[in-house]
Amino acid sequence: MHQGRILLSHVLSLSEPERLQLCRQMGVRHVVSTPSLAGVEPTDYEAVMRRHQQDWADAGFEVAVYETMTPVPADHIRRGTPGREQELRQWIAAVEAMGKVGIPVLCYNLGQGGRRTSNQVLLRGGAVTTEHDYAASQHLPPAAECLTEEQLWEALAWLIERIIPVCERANVKMGYHPNDPAVSPYLGSAQIMTHPAAYRRLFSLAESPCNGVSFCQGNFRSMEYAPGESIYSVATEFAERGKIQFVHFRDVAGTARTRYHETFHDNGPTDMARMLQCYARGGFVGPLRTDHAPAMAGEDAQARPGYAMLGHVFAIGYTIGLMQALGIAYE
Repeated sequence: MHQGRILLSHVLSLSEPERLQLCRQMGVRHVVSTPSLAGVEPTDYEAVMRRHQQDWADAGFEVAVYETMTPVPADHIRRGTPGREQELRQWIAAVEAMGKVGIPVLCYNLGQGGRRTSNQVLLRGGAVTTEHDYAASQHLPPAAECLTEEQLWEALAWLIERIIPVCERANVKMGYHPNDPAVSPYLGSAQIMTHPAAYRRLFSLAESPCNGVSFCQGNFRSMEYAPGESIYSVATEFAERGKIQFVHFRDVAGTARTRYHETFHDNGPTDMARMLQCYARGGFVGPLRTDHAPAMAGEDAQARPGYAMLGHVFAIGYTIGLMQALGIAYE
C-alpha cells in the first residue's frame, strides 16, 4: 500500500455490482469490509481472510480496513469472566492473520453498538436521513447485558495490554470507534468511549502506534468537550500524535446528550475542509471513508438507512473536490 496519502475508501458488498461499478467510476480503489470469522477455526482465519482479500482484488479493490464491533467474540473479555483467555487466543489469531494477508487496520469497539431512533428525518429537497433522540432512546428495550464503567475499562486495559504487542509484530493498527451515540449511560449500560479524555486514557494503556482511534467525525462532533477543546483541536492533537488509524468523514447536527441527525456533507455544522487540513497537517495517512449519507430521490430510505448510494456519490465527489482544492494527496 502506498505511503503518504489519504486512501479514499468506501464500505461495500461484493453482492452489489452496481455500487462496485459506481465506486470504480469515481476512482475509489480501497474497501472497508468485514471478513466474517463466525464458525471458523482460528487455524483457518488466514485462509478465510486471504480468500476475502482476493475476491476484492478480483473486483478491483484493496482491503484497507477490517471494520466490525469485535472480529471474534469478546463477551468474556468484557465481563472479565473465565473464558476470556480463549477469546484472547482468537483475537491473537485474527490479528496475526490480518498481518499475514496485509489488512492494515482493525476498526473495533468493545461496547454494545448503537442505533437510531428515527430513519425518516427530512432534509433539503426531501432527502431522508437518520436521527438519534436520547430522550426517545430511554423507551427502547434495555441492553442484553448492562456493564459498569469500571468493568469496561478493566476489560479494555486487559485486552490492550495483551493484544497490542501482537499488533506491533503483525504490523496491524487498532482504531477504537467511539460509542454511537457517544453518551453514557445508554440502554441501561455504561459506555466509556464518549469524550476525548477517554481516548487519552486509552492511548496511555499502551504507548504504541498500533493503539489508536477510528476518528468518526459524527460521533466526535456530537460529543461533549472540555473548555478550550473542539473537534478541530482534538483531531489535530490525535493526528499529530499518530493516533488516527482511520477516518469516518461525516457530519451531524446536534449533540449525543440531546438529539442529532446526519447531514449532507456540505451543509452540516463542521468545516469539512478544515477537518481535512487537521488530518493532513497533523500527518495522518491512511483510509478515509464517507459515512452516513442521506437517501436521495428514487432510493428506499428505509432499506439501508445512512447507506443508500446517491448520497455517497455526492459525498465522495465533494470529498475529492475538497482534497484537490486543498492540495491533499489521495488515492
